[in-house]
Amino acid sequence: MTSNRPYLLRAIYDWISDNNLTPYMLVDASRSGVRVPTHVIKNGQVVLNLAMRAVANLDLGNEWISFQARFSGVSHSIQIPIPAVLALYAQENGQGMMFPADEEEGGDPPTDTPPSPPTPEPPSDGGDKPKRGGSHLRVVK
Repeated sequence: MTSNRPYLLRAIYDWISDNNLTPYMLVDASRSGVRVPTHVIKNGQVVLNLAMRAVANLDLGNEWISFQARFSGVSHSIQIPIPAVLALYAQENGQGMMFPADEEEGGDPPTDTPPSPPTPEPPSDGGDKPKRGGSHLRVVK
């Protein structure tokens, strides 16, 4: 199956916008194909305002997010590969969705084997625990 990330991004974007909030996107700027002005990158990441009043020609595609935005008064063409998106959230209240950073290009990682169940702990003989007497609770009438 294809990655569900672009579908979730569009749904979260619509939900945030429909509630009259400001959609912000956190991007891993170190990923291949990310095209943003270098002066806005902090610690390998960039936060972008995707509000309709802040961007032009927004395209939330299945492979790329692209739009025009102004930084320091200069218009830039922004391109973000979908796997580089780490989160999409409302600036006003932080509600939204985070995405795993380890998704490989081309979709979700394959799962050949199901996760193994947790290993049960061996039964205890109770040697280390003190013996408990009756309950300290009593009925009050």
